[in-house]
Amino acid sequence: MKIAILVREETMQRCTGKGCLTAFFQRKDAFARYGDEAELITFSHAGGDIDHKIEMMIKNGIDVVHLSSCMRGKAANYEALAKRLGEYFAVVGYTHGAEDGKEQPTITIKRDC
Repeated sequence: MKIAILVREETMQRCTGKGCLTAFFQRKDAFARYGDEAELITFSHAGGDIDHKIEMMIKNGIDVVHLSSCMRGKAANYEALAKRLGEYFAVVGYTHGAEDGKEQPTITIKRDC
C-alpha cells in the first residue's frame, strides 16, 4: 500500500509534520488500518500545481491519499480537494487525532485499488 500525505500549505510555514509522521510510523489514528506493508511515498503540501502533483502520485503508484488533520480543520477547499483526489485515489480525510473532526466531518472516499 503506497500512501501520500498532503498537508495545508499555510500550516507548513510553522509545522514540522511531527503529528502526521508520528501517526504514520507508529500506525496509530488514521494509519492504524495499515500493516507493515504500508509505505509513505509522498509528504507534501496541497498548494501549488495540484494537477502535476496528482500526475506524479499516479506515476509513483499511490493508492491512498491522506489529507492532514489541519486540512480538515482549516482548509476551505477540504471537501473539493478530497473529491478531486477521489477521482484517482482512495482518500482518508485526516492523519492524527480523533477521527471525527471538530469543525467538519472527516471525508473518506474508497476506491478499488
